[in-house]
Amino acid sequence: MPKLTKRVVETLPVLERDYISFDSEVNGFGVRVLPSGRRSYLVQYRSGGRTRRIAIGQHGAITVDEARRKARELLGSVAAGKNPAEVIAQHRGAPTLSSVGERFLHEHVAVHCKPSTAREYRRALELFAYPAMGNHKIIDVNRADIAKLHHANRARPYQANRTLGVLSKLFTLCEVWGLRPDGSNPCRHVPKYREEKRERFLSKIELLRLGETLTACEAEGTETVFVVAAFRLLILTGCRLSEIQTLKWSFVSGRYLELPDSKTGARRIPLPPAAQAVLERLPRRDGNPFVIAGALAGQRVTDLQKPWRRIRKSAGLEDVRIHDLRHTYASNAVANGMPIQMVGKLLGHTQIQTTMRYAHLADDPVMQAAERNAAMLSGAMNGA
Repeated sequence: MPKLTKRVVETLPVLERDYISFDSEVNGFGVRVLPSGRRSYLVQYRSGGRTRRIAIGQHGAITVDEARRKARELLGSVAAGKNPAEVIAQHRGAPTLSSVGERFLHEHVAVHCKPSTAREYRRALELFAYPAMGNHKIIDVNRADIAKLHHANRARPYQANRTLGVLSKLFTLCEVWGLRPDGSNPCRHVPKYREEKRERFLSKIELLRLGETLTACEAEGTETVFVVAAFRLLILTGCRLSEIQTLKWSFVSGRYLELPDSKTGARRIPLPPAAQAVLERLPRRDGNPFVIAGALAGQRVTDLQKPWRRIRKSAGLEDVRIHDLRHTYASNAVANGMPIQMVGKLLGHTQIQTTMRYAHLADDPVMQAAERNAAMLSGAMNGA
């Protein structure tokens, strides 16, 4: 066994069968000569009673000295009790991000998340994560990859942060499933973008315009009585869109809506007289369990966004979203002196921090009371 050099490797004879010529300097380092004449470096060792071989590179693509250095590194890891051939085999068979993403959607999201959340998770993966690194081995995805994806969507900070959250959960489960080492979540320490929360509330004048428009739409037949009722109920109850859209007559119980399921679980929502009156005026269709009945027999209205765009345009409220009706309900409650904790219960918030976004509105009645009091004191001092 001579020491492998460039000249030695290139003068090795080509035989009918491939063979290995080992190096005299590094035990286990050698070069394989194929009948085609191609020469490739490798390292050979024994582990667990078996002979293992690892390809290092083709002669010409790397030099013999570079191959020898790599062989020493691999043999050093073997001496330390590791099995680099097994590590390489595991990496070669490791799943990609897209395949793990599908497992995540089927085994976790479909079981633990609501359908609306599941749709958002799939959207984040299919539109943002997969195109960027869907073919990456799950074990190879690092923090730089995640940061690059997050930065690429900086113009949409909300979406960038939601995608980061979905991926963080996915990589946490990768550790549970044994696909990545513990504590290797690459989403950690990637800072989220600041999100500007929209706080759009309808004023009394805007509410009047909206009410007149809804009445006109119903009278003229441009929108169905069910669509108009849906928007009235959203304003009068503070419910989420999905809660009204999927509301069934069986959930209506006197002065309450008894929802068996919602974004935050089962909810009992008070029905004030104005909301009860809306429900009492609604016709019930035979065989249709839904309050907001759709055009198809037995079905509900599936799209309220298009009707809302028509209604808000007629009312001159084109910047108002459907969710802003819920904000209007909450802001009026706070401005009229209702405690934040009570507002949170009415809205079905599980955390008080979610409701605290409306806390500053409580300053309005306080200011009004202060102004009235100061006016009275000023009048007394001036003899009025």
